[in-house]
Amino acid sequence: MRIHENYIERCLQIAKNGLGITRPNPMVGCVIVVHNKIISEGYTSAYGGNHAEVNAINAIKDKSVLKKATLYVTLEPCSHYGKTPPCSDLIIKHQIPNVVIGCIDDNEQVAGKGVKRLMEAGIDVVVGVFEHKCKLHHKRFFTFHNKKRPYIILKWAETRDGFIAPKSKLKQEPVWITNTFSRQLVHLWRTEEQAILVGTNTVLEDNPSLTSRAWVGKNPIRVIIDKNNKLQKNLNIFNSEAETIVINKDNADFSKPLGIQICNVLFEKNINSVIVEGGSQTLQTFIDEHLWDEARVFKGRPNFKDGIKAPKITGKLIYENEIQNDILNIYSND
Repeated sequence: MRIHENYIERCLQIAKNGLGITRPNPMVGCVIVVHNKIISEGYTSAYGGNHAEVNAINAIKDKSVLKKATLYVTLEPCSHYGKTPPCSDLIIKHQIPNVVIGCIDDNEQVAGKGVKRLMEAGIDVVVGVFEHKCKLHHKRFFTFHNKKRPYIILKWAETRDGFIAPKSKLKQEPVWITNTFSRQLVHLWRTEEQAILVGTNTVLEDNPSLTSRAWVGKNPIRVIIDKNNKLQKNLNIFNSEAETIVINKDNADFSKPLGIQICNVLFEKNINSVIVEGGSQTLQTFIDEHLWDEARVFKGRPNFKDGIKAPKITGKLIYENEIQNDILNIYSND
């Protein structure tokens, strides 16, 4: 079993090459092994392209070696036609005798059907190697299909004395709580998620672009809450750098809980992850409705002594690190 774990670990490593480009598909990793030696690797291409198993198989020139190979993959091979043909059919076609899978695909289109098809073809299948790690790796995909909503990350920065913004915000220049390195990390995070969400006040006060301009990668879809249609079309959020979705009275009933309605809109648009960077009120909307999976909270060096209080959250601390005197805490909503 340990040898299986080593190869699934490698699958998880290479799968991360697809972070931010495969969405809404899962970022899967695959390795093919013959006589305890990796002969090929693959990860999921950009949405609409090849799956990890296909890329790994296609990379092998002499396909005859596949008849004595073991294929390792983080997620159950698909068994249905979507943008691409079923991966399970390709594995069967090349008579790969052994397949080791990290975790079952909970998507109702698959949900064990891929494993069943492989076993019916006489292939020896092992399921559940590093299952917890693989499920954690595919957290966005599983949340989307199981909870029918995006994976939700809350993000904010607060001062040492617990404020998210000063009481009277300076309009001439931004008031930074965190350092340059922390702010650059946030732009990396934006490339990893499919959407970013803020409220009206954040847009009116900061006129942000909400892009990943400080990091190389794809810009997220911008989701803006604008209850009373206050936002003018000349604002940066409406430029051509990224798509923008507006949540207003046309697609939400503001007399009812808003968070779940936003989730429904994003689910219908096939968005499987969102990072909420809005102000205190927007963040609190998701906290109050228990609609969050992670909270990434920076604590910077400044003290404001007065201002807008940071949200209060209860969760399990899963990560803590110092970034040039900023403290980053990440909480899980377990």
